[in-house]
Amino acid sequence: MNRLIMLFICMNLISLSEYSQSLFTLTGKISDEHKQALSGASISVTPSEKGTITNSEGYYTIDGIQKGKYILEISFIGYLPVIDTIEISKNTVYDIQMTASALVLQEIIVADNYADQKKKAESLNIEIVNDDYLKQNIGGSLMESLERLPGVTTIDIGSGQSKPVIRGLGFNRVVVVENGIKHEGQQWGADHGLEIDQYAVEKIEIIKGPASIMYGSDAIGGVIDIQQNEIPPDNSVSGAVDLVGKSNNNLAGTSISLSGRKNRIFMNLRATLLDYGDYKVSADSVDIYSYRVALYKNQLRNTAGKEHDIHFTFGFVQKQFNSKFYISNITSKSGFFANAHGLEPRNVDYELYDKSNRDILYPYQQVNHLKVINKSQWTGNKLKIETGFGFQRNFRQEWSQYVSHGYMPAVIPEDLAFPADLERQFDKYIYTSNIKSTFFINDKTTFVTGINVDYQDNRTDGRGFIIPAFTQTEIGGFAFAKHHFSEESILQFGVRYDYGYLHTEDYYDWFQSPGETNTTWSYLQRATELKKHFSNNSWSIGYNYNPENLSLKINAGKSFRMPTAKELAANGVNYHHFSYETGNPDLSPEISYQLDAGLEFNRKKTALGITPFINYFANYIYLNPTSEHDRLYGNGNQVYYYTQCKVLRYGGEIHAHYQIIKPLQLGIIAEYVYSQQMSGAKRGYTLPFSPPTTALINIKYTRLKLKFVENAYFSSDYQLAATQTRIVPPEEITKGYQVVNLALGGDVKIKNQSVSFSLQVKNLFNNKYFNHTSYYRLINVPEAGRNFIINISIPLSVKLK
Repeated sequence: MNRLIMLFICMNLISLSEYSQSLFTLTGKISDEHKQALSGASISVTPSEKGTITNSEGYYTIDGIQKGKYILEISFIGYLPVIDTIEISKNTVYDIQMTASALVLQEIIVADNYADQKKKAESLNIEIVNDDYLKQNIGGSLMESLERLPGVTTIDIGSGQSKPVIRGLGFNRVVVVENGIKHEGQQWGADHGLEIDQYAVEKIEIIKGPASIMYGSDAIGGVIDIQQNEIPPDNSVSGAVDLVGKSNNNLAGTSISLSGRKNRIFMNLRATLLDYGDYKVSADSVDIYSYRVALYKNQLRNTAGKEHDIHFTFGFVQKQFNSKFYISNITSKSGFFANAHGLEPRNVDYELYDKSNRDILYPYQQVNHLKVINKSQWTGNKLKIETGFGFQRNFRQEWSQYVSHGYMPAVIPEDLAFPADLERQFDKYIYTSNIKSTFFINDKTTFVTGINVDYQDNRTDGRGFIIPAFTQTEIGGFAFAKHHFSEESILQFGVRYDYGYLHTEDYYDWFQSPGETNTTWSYLQRATELKKHFSNNSWSIGYNYNPENLSLKINAGKSFRMPTAKELAANGVNYHHFSYETGNPDLSPEISYQLDAGLEFNRKKTALGITPFINYFANYIYLNPTSEHDRLYGNGNQVYYYTQCKVLRYGGEIHAHYQIIKPLQLGIIAEYVYSQQMSGAKRGYTLPFSPPTTALINIKYTRLKLKFVENAYFSSDYQLAATQTRIVPPEEITKGYQVVNLALGGDVKIKNQSVSFSLQVKNLFNNKYFNHTSYYRLINVPEAGRNFIINISIPLSVKLK
């Protein structure tokens, strides 16, 4: 640790020497092949970390550049990127005319030319979106906003809680990274969403397939890499006011940001407030197993909620060194559907719950997630060093009125350490350190090494038990090499070794229960102390070939995932599933082998992409239902045991676009995943929550200017899902569905103020349908009904002298 501190100090001393050098200005104009100004083109100068965008007349200015050689990158949506080497020794003017590019697969994946270059350089299949995409497709949560992307679905519970699923794999098989640090909450729970503010996101990269080499054990299914707060242009102050409203659950929200930079120092501040009521479905009743629940005004009672988020980012940037600090605090309170939580769904006071659709009554959850991150980078001629240090605290409480279950006392004792109505509490502390070194061997070869260390301490409390308290340590090291045989031909190879240690604590009930003979009463032990060590290696090899208008890639690899505390030591009632879940301390780590391929073809008016995969698990971990029923803690809930089996999976995505006429584009996306258990008690069955075959047909009309609206667009989605007949009991067959969604938007100027707006209509015809990957599907709750969503963004900017 002392060496790391000395390295950090040395980096700062090196960077301070740059202050004494002269500073120059780079200016110019960006236009198209017809010499028409391109407003909003992006210009960046590397390695200075300086950048800006062109104004309405196509002009740009970058101040404070030191003498030296730089790489200038200019990008604009729909045009070929410009990359040039320039030498700065005085004030310099650089003008350029950009050339329109071939059609790329960007109708669904709204991104800039960075996305196209990144996808050609990586052997795994990736998708990249920016904040414009998120605002045009905003959903109830960040993950729901990404559902239009090929291969990405969610497991939902309610209107604001969802978890990412990539090609049918979710929970602890998908890593979510925010600003270089792995996001850690209570992701083992299906009802636990991600504590991330989607308004604070600037770019997301989604890796489909095993990415364990760089990201560690849990990335066996893929990665959601969230990036925030790019460094603002020099000597500027900017901000934005975002307003959002939704008709289905009467959501009203705002997010306000302010950022600025003066020479080498920059900062960003953002606050987000959301408040919403019970959401509506296209039904007046739902069948929860054998009990029919009437719905008042089609509302799922007690699904209202609110969210308060605050973010503060600051740092400094110099020619060779920059350091950023991210501080965020996410706080939310949301209700659980009153008829689908606990063991008495019939005993709900309808008059109380239907009095207001904005009350948050029992049962509900409160979540607070604090995150502090430092991310630094030093760049030399042949070496780049990146460090990331993170601290997180995830504090979750679930509240419900105390009711005696099983052998619990009718009245809870007053001398217990927790309140009677505190159902469950989880308090998790996470400490993370990442160090990565990139060696630029020559113009063709890059070598990367890194170390990741993660420590977690999770405390539990409350009257209900599901998992014990635990501590967990993970240490991993990797090496990765990339070699360019030519500009079109790239080979990459990586290896990694991981070690993990998990310590779970023992747990005894706070009340007495009878033994097997019903004569001896005692405090039953629900969890024994476990000390488990896990280790394994991973590897990956990939090849890219990118001739003109064509991109080919293939990647093979082995991945590893250590079991979670829940999989090893769970022993309690899942109140959302009406089940009793039991862990297995003898589980071994998951081992996965996967082969990925990708083909993408682009022409002036046509684009086509195909991304198949095949995946084999030697010992997949899953929750297996049995014929047993619990006798101690409720009304005879079905017992589930964690077990392992061999699993074969394959599938892929296809997406194609055709430009009918210049402003009108037709697109189609289809995805398919097949899973089969090859051994064990459910041999021949698929896996739980397997997504059905789906397709999305989109037609989009865009104009740079349509009367008083700039960057205008109108889009229509026709979504189709096939009937999902491959199920695992107690899942039921889910019928196919068809849904139509509309979207339109653009930029308008009110006097001299630019205002961006987007309007969506989700489920235009208010169809009643079920989503097979929704957690509420198990209790026959349909998806949300028709929803009008309006988002207004007002950008503000000032250039400082």
